[in-house]
Amino acid sequence: MNGAARATAPAPSLAGRSLVVRLGGLHAVLSWAIVGGGRRSASEVVFCEVRDDELRPPVDPARLLRERLAALAAPSAVGLLTSRAVDTHVVAERELGGAWARCVATVGLGNALRAGDPPGPAARIGTINIVCQVSGALAELALVEAVSIAAEARTAAILEAGVASRRSGERATGTGTDCIVIAAPERDGGSRYAGKHTTLGHVIGASVYDAVRRGAAAWLAEHPAMRPGPPPFTVASTTGENA
Repeated sequence: MNGAARATAPAPSLAGRSLVVRLGGLHAVLSWAIVGGGRRSASEVVFCEVRDDELRPPVDPARLLRERLAALAAPSAVGLLTSRAVDTHVVAERELGGAWARCVATVGLGNALRAGDPPGPAARIGTINIVCQVSGALAELALVEAVSIAAEARTAAILEAGVASRRSGERATGTGTDCIVIAAPERDGGSRYAGKHTTLGHVIGASVYDAVRRGAAAWLAEHPAMRPGPPPFTVASTTGENA
């Protein structure tokens, strides 16, 4: 199972300011992506890099993304927006007992927030986009559970990075615009569970944690003013791109 998945899933490829993740065939995909979100079938996911000024009102982000996907001849792809340079993407794989997972992530922390922070506008663009592909088919409820495991893994990595929320100053758990995409082969049936007691849950969580941990470390190396210090945290302002 895992060998077949590896063989049919090519490495992510760069196309200008876009990163194309081909899944190697039709997959059941669950996400809240700005284009192609919800539960659907897809064979590729595309990260599109944008600059801050490209999304200023009255720009419609979904329309902009659809235009970018059409220009890439990928109108049916699940589409993600990121201000993080797509060539900084991180790939992490895990395999155990015939189960395999691959996480492709871009990690920008310019909009770092903590779950439960008061609502409000983003200080600047900055997001964590995650695509986690698994080798085995997942039933509907397992797709949902897989999203939960991926979210926990992302949060664990960001908490350990120690980045401060731009709103509360507490340890951030992610950003205000994160997106998670889970993709599993489109087949009838499939595993009903993908939690922490399962092999699939293990490879999902481990691959996402590793990718986000490495991505956060790279972002912090580029933004030394945002490196964590002793509590209470202080939030420094940042300028420029790759948030």
